[in-house]
Order: sequence, then structure tokens, then C-alpha cells
Amino acid sequence: MTVKVSIDASGGDHGIPVTIKAGIKALQAFQDLQLTFVGDQSAIKAEIDKHAPSNKTSNRIQIVHATEVVLMSESPAIALRKKKDSSMRVAINLVKSNEVDACVSAGNTGALMAISRFVLKTIKGIDRPAIMGRMPTMTGHTHMLDLGANVDSSPEALLEFATMGSIAVEQTEDIKKPTVGLLNIGEEDMKGNDKIKKTAALLKNSNLNYAGFVEGDDIYKGTVDLVVCDGFEGNIALKASEGVAAMMGYYLKHAFTRNWLTKIVALIAMPVLKDFKSSLDPGKYNGASLLGLRGIVVKSHGGADSDSFFMAISEAYVEVSANIIAKISAQVSKEMKQDE
Repeated sequence: MTVKVSIDASGGDHGIPVTIKAGIKALQAFQDLQLTFVGDQSAIKAEIDKHAPSNKTSNRIQIVHATEVVLMSESPAIALRKKKDSSMRVAINLVKSNEVDACVSAGNTGALMAISRFVLKTIKGIDRPAIMGRMPTMTGHTHMLDLGANVDSSPEALLEFATMGSIAVEQTEDIKKPTVGLLNIGEEDMKGNDKIKKTAALLKNSNLNYAGFVEGDDIYKGTVDLVVCDGFEGNIALKASEGVAAMMGYYLKHAFTRNWLTKIVALIAMPVLKDFKSSLDPGKYNGASLLGLRGIVVKSHGGADSDSFFMAISEAYVEVSANIIAKISAQVSKEMKQDE
């Protein structure tokens, strides 16, 4: 099976230099991958020529020209209505027309969600798409959604998120019946607001492997395979974890460079420090899925470097290979019939 992915080459903070380098790395890693780079054709071709890809990778590259770019500061409404030839819009259109299997973009998150929802539509039975990403834990990583697409989600929407996320985790991580936790301010049944309590009741009565409430620290302990929450809380948790990782790196760097003695200690501890940095590096977990759409769209961090953007392409590759859209659609359809 050939996996075809469109790349919003011009999107994000760094654009073409990063996306092309990451794309060529992905082509070298996955022999059945084909990439379509979307953006300024001459700039894309010039960047590809810099890396001199081999014949084995160059014949799996296509370029589609787009005359516009969605800026990181632009409103989703402007991007949707006025930039119909943006690299982001054209890359998503290729998914709609079945010319590619998935799209990856480091562009404006709000615009990406708005355009993806407008062009691709949602799976029948799914009211709202949600953003799912990976978070580092003491035991590896966990998955979490929603990370910011929806604010003030209803209990029914949170159940949809849990259903979609559970299927995606099971298929991409090969975890049978992944455990699902609902983010709350405590583990006890009496904790939380009415929405959380109603959501918990829905999850208990579902076919999901519901493990109960989880607190903020459980995210990083790896207590469950999937953490479900509203996009408001999820985005705060995501940004807080990135901030903590940056702060710890800052203090470690300054602690080890205070004087000649600490510099010597740093040299001795270098292997441990590198392992620590790698474990908390947000780029290692780059690539958030826009679940609930009739097509695969993966959001990369806007400031991703080539290694991080490669991880986002890898996520798209895995999701296409696992055929998660069909599996989410089948499960949702099955549940709809049961409710009739």
C-alpha cells in the first residue's frame, strides 16, 4: 500500500526550509510514502535541489503550486473566506479529492481546524472534531484530547472525544482496549462540576475501558492510555507542560554553568542530561491529530524544526496505515444503531 501525504510546505514559523528537509527524511524512512509539497513552486523546488534527494526519493515527490500563505496571526475566518489558494487550503483540498490520504501542516491551528472542518466535514455521528496529541509520562507517553479545538464541550461531546481517541490509540499504538480517564480536580466521585459528573456517567455506561477520574499529575504519571477533557483545560495542560519542560531546562543549564566545578560536573553528567532533555522534548511528541473529520489532518507545532516536523509526518503515516477514519466511522455508526 502506498501512503500519500500532502504537506503544507509554506505553513508554520519556518516554512519551506523545515518542511522540505523533514519531508525528505520521511521519504528515506518510509519506502512506501509519497509526498506532495504545496506552496510556492519555485521556492519548494529550489529547497529540494539543495538536499539533492536520491532517485528513490525524488520520484516520490510532487509539487502543487499555491499562491497564498495563511499567516500565524490571521483569524480563521479570514483564512477560510479569503485565502482559497493558500498552501493550507490546497493541501486539505487534496485530501478531499482523494489525491492524498492525509495532510500535515504547521500553520495556524484555528485556521487549520476551520478549513479542515469546512472542506472535509465531520464523520456522520460526530458533532465536533477534537485535537488529540501525545504527552510525555514517567512510563513513556499518554494521549490527550481535546487540546484546544473546543471550549465548553457538552458531556455528549466529551463522550465522542473519548470514543474517537480510544479507537485511534488502539489502532496506532496497538493497545487493546486502552484505558480512558476523565480529567478532574480529584479522583473521588463527589469531585467536579455537573458537566464532569454527567460525562462520567456516560463513560461508565459506554463500551470504553473507562478507568475513572484522573488529576493533572496523573497525565505525567501515565496512569491511563487516554486522558479526556474539554479543549480549554486541555490546552492549558499542554502549554503548562511545555513551560515546565523549558523552565527545568533553563535551571539545569544555569546550575551547571555557574563555575568551573559545576561545569566539570556537567561534563560527567552529560549522558544523563541528554537523556533527560530527550524525554521532555516537546518535538519528540509533535503531531496532533484532528479527529472526527472525514480525512486525516495532522497539526505540527508552529515552531517545529525539521526533526519535530518529521514526527508529525510519521504520525500521519501511521494513521493512514491503520485506516483510523474507517474504523472510527464504523464504531460511531454501530453505536448510533444501538441507540435507535
